[in-house]
Amino acid sequence: MKNSIGLFKFPQKVNYKNELLAGFTVAMTMIPESLSFAILAGLSPLIGLYAAFLMGLVTAILGGRPGMVSGGAGATIVVLIALVQTHGVEYLFATIILAGIFQIGVGVLRWGKFIRLIPQPVMYGFLNGLAVIIFMAQIEQFKIINTDGSMNWLQGTALYTMIELVIITISIVYFFPKITKTIPASLVAIFVVFAIVVGFQINTKTVADIAHISGNLPRFHIPKLPFSWETLQIIFPYALIMSGVGLIESLLTLSMVDEITNSKGNANKESVAQGVANIANGFFGGMGGCAMVAQTLVNINAGSRARLSGIIAAITILVIILVGAPFIERIPMAALVGVMMMVSIGTFQWVSIRIINKMPKSDIFVGIIVALITIFLHNLALAVLIGVIISALIFAWDNAKRIRAKKYVDENGIKHYDILGPLFFCSVTSFLEKFDPINDPKEVIVNFSESRVVDMSAIDALDKLSKRYNQQNKTLHLRYLSDDCRKMLKNAEALIEVNIQEDPTYRVMNGD
Repeated sequence: MKNSIGLFKFPQKVNYKNELLAGFTVAMTMIPESLSFAILAGLSPLIGLYAAFLMGLVTAILGGRPGMVSGGAGATIVVLIALVQTHGVEYLFATIILAGIFQIGVGVLRWGKFIRLIPQPVMYGFLNGLAVIIFMAQIEQFKIINTDGSMNWLQGTALYTMIELVIITISIVYFFPKITKTIPASLVAIFVVFAIVVGFQINTKTVADIAHISGNLPRFHIPKLPFSWETLQIIFPYALIMSGVGLIESLLTLSMVDEITNSKGNANKESVAQGVANIANGFFGGMGGCAMVAQTLVNINAGSRARLSGIIAAITILVIILVGAPFIERIPMAALVGVMMMVSIGTFQWVSIRIINKMPKSDIFVGIIVALITIFLHNLALAVLIGVIISALIFAWDNAKRIRAKKYVDENGIKHYDILGPLFFCSVTSFLEKFDPINDPKEVIVNFSESRVVDMSAIDALDKLSKRYNQQNKTLHLRYLSDDCRKMLKNAEALIEVNIQEDPTYRVMNGD
């Protein structure tokens, strides 16, 4: 049995106090980040807050992973900055809608499972790079915006005050859980620092120094732009990149939470939820987004294990937009900076440092490359893609060196080659070098019971080998091919010529 409230269903053992407090904490940390990225893209601050509300609410209800938090993430808006600057905000909304459609398609086609192809070193590199980005973003908060829009570092008393308040925040987040875990340490830190600043009337940087966040309910509107082939040509590449970046970050976050909570999320369901949320953003004036790793970690560390905290966080942001702006704008940025610095420390995979001397050099290389691309290009999708490609090439090369052949001549004068290891594009050269058509006897049998013909390069290698023996007027037999190998050769028989022979006393290997 499950408890339910309206359309929302929660596990039976929901800790409602934890969910409530976690939701408030997440809302506090989402606001400055959403504002910062909206301003970075040249958008109204409210567009960032609407994204935090819409993404958070929709994905909390429909998503495939309780405990995950989505909002107006920088990873997705960064790829759209050029579009906003050249074509305006209406094209942004149309692009977000199209990206959402792509994401729904990924979920419906059940392509979310391909997240399994991301190796652990890539995950380490992604999270370590992200931790550095989160930390460096907090360093930027030690700057102040001038009246002309330029930014300068804080100096003198303002700088020392900011540093002291950040240290107090970090200390509370670190030590408070040793006293009790009943209340999220991040939330306690925010309110304690807020009380100190208000009580002692300390002059320090607050949320209001970033932007004013008061507004109305988001309103439905259809993007005002020409519905034409030219428009599609403009928004299509941006939508494709945004959907890919958003899904990669979201599904990586899902995998991360799976590991932390020792449970299993639904990647395809999360893809659909991300798509629906982005479509809602496009029609209701949000900047779009995806899962937010830092806020998700805040949520999980605060004890959330259900959907309720995400819903509470989203509703809290809406309430703040409508009526709570005057209070929230007074929260010291030092409190939020300290919380996010602790999140960055928790995000960094310190285990990857401890085991570095036990990892293969190739894995170390992949992890470092992914981290560097993440840090310097801020392109998470590109970092992960390059990491996967490098890992795949290393894997292919390692397997190419594994192909071997046991050779012997039986009592009938027939030479046998027992192939060990997969035959594919990387191993075909080594495979062909193992045969001696000129000096071999009239009849040769190649045994594939411990091997597999993987791709067209392998088929082409068999064709070349067969022709070499034919030129010497010798017969080459292929034996014990698996079912899928035989099917592949059958499909290619118009292009190649091979002699497949089966031993009736031997059961053909199953290809599955």
